Amino acid sequence: MEESISLQPYVKEVSVHINRQRLLENFFGYGELEGRMIIAKVQIDYEGEVVNAKLEYDEEKKYPLMSLV
Repeated sequence: MEESISLQPYVKEVSVHINRQRLLENFFGYGELEGRMIIAKVQIDYEGEVVNAKLEYDEEKKYPLMSLV
């Protein structure tokens, strides 16, 4: 996942963490990756302007949201 994000234009740094505590087994006995499990941080450098952002699950909204940090 980190490698594919790092291929995007202007991405300077990227890190992805999977929160395995949110992993639930399905009917077949294995878990599936969901947006609520992903914590991703990216640093974008566009023409000298650097922005840091983070994707993280918002418990209140029940949705993974990207925010500037």
